[in-house]
Amino acid sequence: MTRTDPLTALPEFEDVEPDDDCICAGCGARRRARLHAAPVHEGGHAAARSIRRRAAVLMAAVGTALGGGAAGAAAATASPAPTPGGSTAARPPTSPQGEVSGLYGDEERESAAPRAVALPVTRARILARAQDWVDQKVPYSMSRYWTDGYRQDCSGFVSMAWGLDSSQTTWTLPDFAERITKAELQPGDILVHNDPASPQGGSHVTLFGGWTDAAHTRYLAYEQTSPGTTKRDTPYAYWSDSASYVPYRFTALSGGGSSDATAPTAFPGTDSFGPGANNDHVTRLGQLLVQRGGGRFYGDGPGPRWSESDRRATEAFQLAQGWRGSEADGIPGKDTWDYLVNHKGRDIDAATPSPPPPPAGSGAPAFPGAAEFAPGADNDFVRQLGEQLVRKGFGRFYTEGPGPRWTESDRRAVQAFQESQGWRGTEADGYPGPDTWKLLFS
Repeated sequence: MTRTDPLTALPEFEDVEPDDDCICAGCGARRRARLHAAPVHEGGHAAARSIRRRAAVLMAAVGTALGGGAAGAAAATASPAPTPGGSTAARPPTSPQGEVSGLYGDEERESAAPRAVALPVTRARILARAQDWVDQKVPYSMSRYWTDGYRQDCSGFVSMAWGLDSSQTTWTLPDFAERITKAELQPGDILVHNDPASPQGGSHVTLFGGWTDAAHTRYLAYEQTSPGTTKRDTPYAYWSDSASYVPYRFTALSGGGSSDATAPTAFPGTDSFGPGANNDHVTRLGQLLVQRGGGRFYGDGPGPRWSESDRRATEAFQLAQGWRGSEADGIPGKDTWDYLVNHKGRDIDAATPSPPPPPAGSGAPAFPGAAEFAPGADNDFVRQLGEQLVRKGFGRFYTEGPGPRWTESDRRAVQAFQESQGWRGTEADGYPGPDTWKLLFS
């Protein structure tokens, strides 16, 4: 059926559905849910299609009414071509990644104007939000919204990481940021590429996670791309169209846009690092090491759980300063922390001596069986286990060298190693099984 909108005097098409004209909150919520449901061919409800169609017709009618006779004049005048990272004054005719949208695509919250964030945001919080999508492997989509309300494309991903209260586009994200140089890039900043010729398919944005080499030719990129959220070592500025990516910094960063307010300056203590440690200081250490050229030691981005990657990267940085022996043991002390936080000394580069690799071997020796490791056990396998734990960095549990008799020191060292693998509960009981044995000797 058709009816006339009294505001525009233009025909508006409407499918007959009893609850669509109801103004109660329940019907409104159902209509919004249908709007973002799956398409009919994917099993969605047919009502969602009619709602989308009415919304499109209404938007076209309003645009026609507001444009009026000026439409012809506007068509005769060429629009200025936007530049990468352009402002709201230079938008492509069709906005990329859909329109700017409120959480869950709520039509009532749509606006092209920049919005203020609810709370100040730190770099650590930005990366933590980004990592959450990486862990969930959020599927890429330019039309769907994830459970937290953000659109599942690259600009929706950055909007989520920055804590905006709406999903922006690659063309509007710079409105929330200040342009910076490559040399100023820090974790939590972004790199934006806008393509006027293909504003939707050709534009992209990545979240900068830190340099992975001393020459600053590669970085850790958090990004939303098909098939889903990923974090990977990436050539600067990107795999393609590298020259047109522009770096930006979120202006609402806690403490101001030009400094990293999340960086602790006071040394947190040696106990914050080493086997079994799991805290924000370990994450910060890894980020600092990556910035100083230690990224090659990390197969994955630095995290809060201490790993062999942290130890080797720390040792490489200590060796780069010319330190040797106990001064280059891979555990950060006051001097190492001071050099990293205040950017003193030398970066890790090709001239830096490589830390010795883990003990070489032809593979893990055969697991002798759980019965060899228990209270009262006295055999050479216990000694072999203890010596390998010491080589792996878990020797702090021994007051004297490992021996053939099973002790509480052996159990605590094994438990610390198991916990360093992310195991918990019965998987980290301090008694080696086949998996513990294999990983320990690999």
